[in-house]
Amino acid sequence: MADKKFEAILTLLVPQVVQLICENYPMDEVAASREFYESKVYSLLEQEDTKLWHFSPLTLFNMYDEEKKTGNFEIPEEV
Repeated sequence: MADKKFEAILTLLVPQVVQLICENYPMDEVAASREFYESKVYSLLEQEDTKLWHFSPLTLFNMYDEEKKTGNFEIPEEV
């Protein structure tokens, strides 16, 4: 995938995940963004070859949520 297309996908996905974090945790968008950008989930998401960008914002949020609660997360198998 071309770099610009990949960046566009991230530009669409990340705000939706941040919004879900704000809805489920007592933090504002700035804090939620910081937390997400520092997560292992985001670290893998920004690597195009991991294909995490295929997942919905809700799935990515659930992975982030699992990481926040347990310190780790599992990548769901695609159906």
